Amino acid sequence: MTITTTSLRGRAFMRGHEGNPLTCYLDPVGIPTIGTGFTMRSAAVRAALKRLGITKLVPGKTKITAEQSDAIFAAVLADEFEPAVVASSPKSRTQHQMDAAVSAIYNLGACAMQWTWADLWRAGDIKGAAAYLGSHYNTADGKKLPGLVRRRKEEAELFLNGRYTMGGAVKEATPKPPRKPDAVVKEAQEILTSKGFNPGAIDGWMGEKTREAIVAYQKAHPHLEADGILGPATLSQLRRDAAALRDAVTKGAGSAVGSGALAFMAGLPWGWIALGAAVLALGYVAYRYRDVLRRHWNTWRGKEVKV
Repeated sequence: MTITTTSLRGRAFMRGHEGNPLTCYLDPVGIPTIGTGFTMRSAAVRAALKRLGITKLVPGKTKITAEQSDAIFAAVLADEFEPAVVASSPKSRTQHQMDAAVSAIYNLGACAMQWTWADLWRAGDIKGAAAYLGSHYNTADGKKLPGLVRRRKEEAELFLNGRYTMGGAVKEATPKPPRKPDAVVKEAQEILTSKGFNPGAIDGWMGEKTREAIVAYQKAHPHLEADGILGPATLSQLRRDAAALRDAVTKGAGSAVGSGALAFMAGLPWGWIALGAAVLALGYVAYRYRDVLRRHWNTWRGKEVKV
């Protein structure tokens, strides 16, 4: 029998990586997201949300129920992602290959079925396809993210060996440290430390000290649930805070230096030109991360923090 749908284990595997926040949040690159990675960029998501009377995702305000999320997830897979895999993969596909492929394109977009890893699959090179998938497609906004690195490796393992590894999107406190440091938890600890929230040692362990720091961070951002859990919404907010500071420094300084050097070589008033370039660059950063700046401004004035 030809495999054409995602199994229940496959859906659980995806949920393990995507999470299922029921309140809209901004992903690390600023895209409003809800549920199991639902965004308005997907036609199937737009149609499913429209049936619920939702035409716009508003961070911190748009909410859905767990049952609605399940229904949207099923509709989106059936309408958009499962057909894309079926149309562009060998008919001899196994269930675990189907599940891994759907997971990959659910995160990367249906167009990923036309990328190199899928070319290798169609050519019959299963090991090559798995190796390529496991080592590529793991960046966002030009930065390699630990969560995507892990996801690609686990999708590759599922594709090749049928091993369903559950976990990645949601981190809860544990009484004992893991055998290996968790790269995502370590990333969160580093950002929390830079923001003045003390998670203890930066060791990749989601221990009690880190949980307390996450609760404090979540309370400073009321659109997040203060549950001490490091999930997609909280991690995305941490990454946006870190990116806002990083871009302010790199884009502002880079624009000033580059424009100043060009102006100096052309015999122009390089100091004023460099200053103007820096102001424009910082203005762009301020606009892109206006949600972050608004939260810090409201917190400083003692007002409710909004997204």
